[in-house]
Amino acid sequence: MEAAVRHCRFSPLGSLSFDADIRHFVGFIKERLWSPKYSSTPGLYASCQPLARLSQISILMTVTDLDDVLDIMRRSKGTWNLSNEDSKAFLTLRVDFEAKKVNELLRIDDK
Repeated sequence: MEAAVRHCRFSPLGSLSFDADIRHFVGFIKERLWSPKYSSTPGLYASCQPLARLSQISILMTVTDLDDVLDIMRRSKGTWNLSNEDSKAFLTLRVDFEAKKVNELLRIDDK
């Protein structure tokens, strides 16, 4: 699923729709797993890294201001699975975010 997301472009409204889909997907999975270990979202994410990454991608995609990205990443320190390169790649999928500003924010040089 992550690979498919990398081939899309998102408007602000599209990113909200993507976030809603991921939340629905997580809820669907939690309903079908009958283990106390998976009854909490953090427990589920700890057990399923691809699902945790998708959730983090949706969080990144729904930011309204690029300045919030670093705050989100710092707040999730220790549980954040996306590298700066991954974060940059997903943020540049938003049609309203300029790649240059994303690079400056995450301090990544253009290649």
